[in-house]
Amino acid sequence: VTDRMVSQLLTEIDGLEDLKGVVIIGATNRPDIIDEALLRPGRFDRIVEVPLPDKNGRRHILSIHTKKKPLDPTCDLDKITDLTEGYTGADIEGLVNAAAIVAIKEHIELMQKSDSKGVSSQINNHHNNKQTADNISPKSVKFRISMRHFEGALKKIKKRETISSVVK
Repeated sequence: VTDRMVSQLLTEIDGLEDLKGVVIIGATNRPDIIDEALLRPGRFDRIVEVPLPDKNGRRHILSIHTKKKPLDPTCDLDKITDLTEGYTGADIEGLVNAAAIVAIKEHIELMQKSDSKGVSSQINNHHNNKQTADNISPKSVKFRISMRHFEGALKKIKKRETISSVVK
């Protein structure tokens, strides 16, 4: 299958020679297995390596992915940045999403633990007004993603091995 795909790709690339101003860009996380025919002049003859994000880059990526998330004041994004050395941008996004999912599941469980006569004391304390379980809307009880959720997510979302560490 791979040989047929490479052959078809080469046919398509070679057919673009007459088009002026067209640049073909490819990306891979496995540069070690690129077919040599693809690297000949006129095809993919320039290689640009994009390194993993540094500390500032990881912090910026973390800020982007947490911007619209309800973070608890316990969240220390600088600490999370330090704990994500070697993570890709996609890994960091996955980490934020995993922490959010754990927080949401926890929130749903809290809502479901309410008794038949009213909401649990935790929910009542949160709102300072008496509501019954029947008239609580999901939007009325807010959840927050805490540092604890990120710490749990860090145990599940590990950095991926880079090709340079595999090739060594």
